[in-house]
Amino acid sequence: MADQLSPEEKFQLITRNLQEVLGEEKVKQILQERELKVYWGTATTGKPHVAYFVPMSKIADFLRAGCEVTILFADLHAYLDNMKAPWELLELRVKYYEQVIKAMLESIGVPLEKLHFIKGTDFQLSREYTLDVYRLSSMVTEHDAKKAGAEVVKQVEHPLLSGLLYPGLQALDEEYLKVDAQFGGVDQRKIFTLAEKVHVS
Repeated sequence: MADQLSPEEKFQLITRNLQEVLGEEKVKQILQERELKVYWGTATTGKPHVAYFVPMSKIADFLRAGCEVTILFADLHAYLDNMKAPWELLELRVKYYEQVIKAMLESIGVPLEKLHFIKGTDFQLSREYTLDVYRLSSMVTEHDAKKAGAEVVKQVEHPLLSGLLYPGLQALDEEYLKVDAQFGGVDQRKIFTLAEKVHVS
């Protein structure tokens, strides 16, 4: 299907039903040259449920438009967000999420050839990533980190430092996954704008 679509038709499919698109012109420019690379991240904190069909229907649009789609299982983020997922369960949760998400997409007839899965800990524990975390921490203020994560990170009376790291790590993920765009809910908007402002490489 994607081979028969013009760049404009791909853009319409990619952006339909989205509440907001940041960087529309950049997306259009990329589509003139090649397929768009998109990622969606999910913290493996619980069990995928019926509401996951909302992002899956959009991921289906991306795949039908010919996009290269990476789904990031943010296992480290799941632990950092006030330890919502115990360290010992992270690996099992990732396997479970992958099986459920594949089954959801297959159930709505989506081609999976351009779909890739990756765990955050596959690259987030590397020396290079760690150095970039330190670089990022010297560029982002406590205020900006707190503001960026306000709608995503669990808010508690005595917040942990890990909650301040979370938004910056998500911004770094975009660079490490070598993608053009992130897909997420409106609650992620402040993290997306933080990612636009800070580049460590």
